[in-house]
Amino acid sequence: MLRIGLTGGIGSGKSTVARVFETLGIPVYYADDAAKRLMNQDPAIRSALKEMFGEACYLDSGVLNRAYIATVVFENPEKREQLNQLIHPATIADANKWLSEQHAVYALREAALLFESGAAEGLDYVIGVSAPASLRMQRVIKRDQLSEEAVQKRMATQLQDTIKLKLCDFVIVNDERVGLLPQVLDLHKKLIAIAAQPMHR
Repeated sequence: MLRIGLTGGIGSGKSTVARVFETLGIPVYYADDAAKRLMNQDPAIRSALKEMFGEACYLDSGVLNRAYIATVVFENPEKREQLNQLIHPATIADANKWLSEQHAVYALREAALLFESGAAEGLDYVIGVSAPASLRMQRVIKRDQLSEEAVQKRMATQLQDTIKLKLCDFVIVNDERVGLLPQVLDLHKKLIAIAAQPMHR
């Protein structure tokens, strides 16, 4: 089975692309969802987060206070690095376990910080999702109800698209001009053909 990474800058629409692959029967691991699950359910991670951020990092209900943590880490690079050092290894281990349990022709690991976190290691190929910065900005402002300044801070924590996309083996353009579905279908066929080659069986 091929292990495929799927990445792109914030607002590029990588989750939308991932859902299209899912409709084609391809299993997808969503790193952000997994990180949320681990931060809510893993006792060691919960304890470490309380040490880093104080009791305020969890609501009275016991659920992770994502808004509070996001505010802290995007204002404090040191706290962001501490969080990454805790969560990235845990998520990568969780993803590897998940991948080992899949039986499809190929499976996707979707993550915004695929290269930045080291999660690209061990993958066969990586797909990048590209969109103009101005469009990405509009999408995130609308989706997350954030200010332009807040979105810019989040963008600044990720690799620039010009660098990230050069590291990818395939690129899907999600600029609302080029059709998304034909690109995904074409890539789906290519990946099935690659997986059928003797070296990948």
